[in-house]
Amino acid sequence: MVGSSDDSDVIEQHAEEEMEKSRAASSPSLLGGSSRREGHSSTQSSHRLLAYSDALISIIATVMELRQSLQLLLSAKIAVYLMTFLIVTVAWAAHILFQVIVRIDDCLALLNLACMMLITFLPYTFSLMAMFPQNILGMLLFCGCVMVIGIIQCVIVLYAFSRPFLLDEQIQISENQNFYRSHILKVIMRVPIMCFFAIIFSFIFFQLSYVLLAIVVFLPYISQTLKWQVEESPDEVLFYTYLPSEPLSKERVEAFSDGVYAIVATLLILDIEDNVPDPAVVQQRFGGSLVAALQAYGPEYLAYFGSFATVGLLWFVHHSLFLHVTKATRLMGLLNAFSLAFVGGLPLAYQLTHEFPRNSRNELEAIQISCVIIFFAGIFQLALWVVALYNQRESLHPDVWYGGREHVFMLAKLALYPCVALGTFFLTCVLAEFSASIFHLMEITVPFAFLLLRLLVRIGLALLRLLFCPDRPDLRSMVEEDESRVSFNSVVT
Repeated sequence: MVGSSDDSDVIEQHAEEEMEKSRAASSPSLLGGSSRREGHSSTQSSHRLLAYSDALISIIATVMELRQSLQLLLSAKIAVYLMTFLIVTVAWAAHILFQVIVRIDDCLALLNLACMMLITFLPYTFSLMAMFPQNILGMLLFCGCVMVIGIIQCVIVLYAFSRPFLLDEQIQISENQNFYRSHILKVIMRVPIMCFFAIIFSFIFFQLSYVLLAIVVFLPYISQTLKWQVEESPDEVLFYTYLPSEPLSKERVEAFSDGVYAIVATLLILDIEDNVPDPAVVQQRFGGSLVAALQAYGPEYLAYFGSFATVGLLWFVHHSLFLHVTKATRLMGLLNAFSLAFVGGLPLAYQLTHEFPRNSRNELEAIQISCVIIFFAGIFQLALWVVALYNQRESLHPDVWYGGREHVFMLAKLALYPCVALGTFFLTCVLAEFSASIFHLMEITVPFAFLLLRLLVRIGLALLRLLFCPDRPDLRSMVEEDESRVSFNSVVT
């Protein structure tokens, strides 16, 4: 009887605790109370929406490639392409607001879909700007889309802050939600305001409107140079600083870059599909021999495989770099965007290298343009690494710090394509009649250079050591000493 009474007391106590918990859950609180509980049942994480938006923006940024004749390519349209590509990447960086808004409901999903719809319209406005640079209609449509995108993002922020359970936990528990809301709105509205002034100046002085759009890309760096003060957060946790040192999600940068590289590689195969011969032509011109018909497209197949290898190896270098990056910043994101902008021009380079007659002036210029595109795609990757190396303790793994085991090897990886592209450019200037052969030989031999790169780096370091430090140990002892030093660094880390 005593045991049964004790059991009943325990059961009654548990029942009272469960009732108290249910009352606490149903009572209103500073974080939204019952509305938050009900809201969670109809919401989901924003990670999938963010990934979908990033993938879509990477596609839009990549398909804005130039497909004009060589004479038009040498005009200001390249600058227009780069500017619009970078502005799309600014829109991608602004989508970091879905790291502040960690949960979404149907309304937020539809608002984001409207934002993505306008972003997909940007390539059309870019084409108008590129084809009619003196007509303000393209500028009006482009700036109008960017302004509406900014307004929709502001609506997203206002809607999310009206339902705090959608926000990041740090903002939910903060008593300064109004500060965060106003701060994020100010940052978002900077770009639409600049586009509004660009529209005004397009009626007065057309060239100045392009300058204002360029300022949009470099606004964080201009504000830091002018030492514009950033509001200090009362909680010492500031979201959306919009400064070059602001951390970016390394995973988002990698995903966006991978999307661009994948789309560029796909565009290459779409171009080569046009080389499937017509059966009637094969029968009339080649006597029904498909092999003979395909031999006529030999240079185009060679250009395709060389261009695909170039895209793949540039991705490999990018992957190797970010494998050692521990923290990305807005400045690193800008340099990465510049590199991706030139990577997006590689399908154009592939198309131009086989579009003109052999040994013609146009073919030479097309190959030299291809070298320039590859050079800048690689040099901005190298610049990204230099910036990361400048703040190596915060940005890089110890293995690639200055003097680390992988430092020289990583430098050789990043410098290979800029050096080879620059050397090929000058060779085509000297040996113009062999320009196509030199360019294709470069594309074919570089993959083998990557395979032998580690061995070449070790041999080069050994030769330098023998020339300048003959009393130092040989290559094997140097490697053993280096490995022991790296293991010590890893222990210290």
